[in-house]
Amino acid sequence: MRVLSGIQPSGSLHFGNFFGMMQKMIDYQEQEDLFCFIANYHAMTSVSDGKALAKGTMEAAANFLALGLNPEKSTFWVQSDVPEVQELTWILSNFTPMGLLERCHSYKDKVAQGIKPNHGLFAYPVLMAADILLFQSDSVPVGKDQKQHLEVARDIAIKYNNEHGDVFTLPEPDIDDDVATVPGLDGRKMSKSYGNTIDLFLEEKALRKQIMRIVTDPTPIEEAKNPDSCNIFQIYRLFLNKQEVEELRQRYLTPGLRYGDVKQELFETARDFFAPYTEKRKEILADPERLRKILASGADKARYVANKTLRKVRKKGGLVY
Repeated sequence: MRVLSGIQPSGSLHFGNFFGMMQKMIDYQEQEDLFCFIANYHAMTSVSDGKALAKGTMEAAANFLALGLNPEKSTFWVQSDVPEVQELTWILSNFTPMGLLERCHSYKDKVAQGIKPNHGLFAYPVLMAADILLFQSDSVPVGKDQKQHLEVARDIAIKYNNEHGDVFTLPEPDIDDDVATVPGLDGRKMSKSYGNTIDLFLEEKALRKQIMRIVTDPTPIEEAKNPDSCNIFQIYRLFLNKQEVEELRQRYLTPGLRYGDVKQELFETARDFFAPYTEKRKEILADPERLRKILASGADKARYVANKTLRKVRKKGGLVY
C-alpha cells in the first residue's frame, strides 16, 4: 500500500506537526511504501519571503531526517523539485467544479483569520489533489481539518476517471482519532495560524516558557480536576503509554493536583524526549550539501513515479499527438 503525506515549511514545526503527522509517517516507512514531501508550493499561500521559504524548506527536511525518516526506506523530496505536479494541477483544474472549491471551509477559515484571499489560496485543494493523485496514493494520513480536502481529491479523481477510464487511484483518508487534532495552548487545534503552538527543537528556557502558557481552568487545588477538558492533560498524554495516561488521569480525579506541577512534568518529559533529535538536527543542518543530495535523490525517485502517471494523463487528454 502506498502512503503519502506532506508538510509545509512555513515556520517552526510544533508538537501538533510531530504527533499529528510526522511520527505516524516515520512509523509507516517500516511497513508501507511511504511517499513524503516538503510542501513548499503550498507554503507560498502564507510565505512571500523567498529567503525565508528556502531556509524553512531546508529546516523542515532536516527535521524529518532528524526525527527518523530514512530516505533509503521511503521516497522523500521537496514538492517544487517535481514540476510534474504543477502540470497535473492545471489539468485537474479543468475537472474541478467551482462549487466544489467554494464549499471548502479551509479557505473561508483562513480568510477569516486575516490571510489575504487570492487564487492560490482558493485553488489550494486542486494542488493538494495533484500531490495525491500523481503518485497513485492509496492512503493519506490527515487531520480532521484536512479530511474535506481529501474528499475533494477523490471527487476530482472520480470525475476524471468517469471520462477517461481508471487512471487515478482513489485515496482513502487515514485518521487516527487519538491524535487527529492536537490541542494548542488555548485548547484550539495547535496551529501557527492561531499562535498557540509548542515548538520542536527549542532551547530549555523557551520550551518551558511556552508550556507554562498553557491555559487552564480556575478549579481550586483542593478540588478534583477534569482531565478530559484540560489542555495540559491532552498534550501530556501524547508522550505517555496507556498505563501512564491512566495514572495521570487518577491524579486529576484526586483533590490536591496543581496545574503548575503537571506543566513542569510536561516540560521535563518533552525536553528529554526531543533532546537526541535536537542534536541530530544540528548535525544535519551543519552539512547542507549532503542534505541537498538526499533531497535530489528523493526527487528523482518521485519523478519516475510521477511521469508514469502523467504519461497516461497526457495521452488521455490529447496532449500527445
